[in-house]
Amino acid sequence: MKINPIQQNPINPYKRQEAKVEQTELQKQKTADKVEISSEAKEMQSLNKLQEGRQERIDQLKAAVENGTYKPDATQTADNLLKFYRQS
Repeated sequence: MKINPIQQNPINPYKRQEAKVEQTELQKQKTADKVEISSEAKEMQSLNKLQEGRQERIDQLKAAVENGTYKPDATQTADNLLKFYRQS
């Protein structure tokens, strides 16, 4: 007499787990992260470069004031102030 097993599952459960891992790896490869930088952010980055140059100029002026070698031109300062307030 031969006894047949009930609900014989021909698929190895370890193979199923291996297939699931492969599927998740494929999904990870399909979904890639993307970064978009707006024009405003690019403009802000360029402003940082300008600020670095400006900071160098400020440091030079501070050193000149501390050394006593800074000689401002009063007429040029007045002209620039007038230009500024006339534009506003």
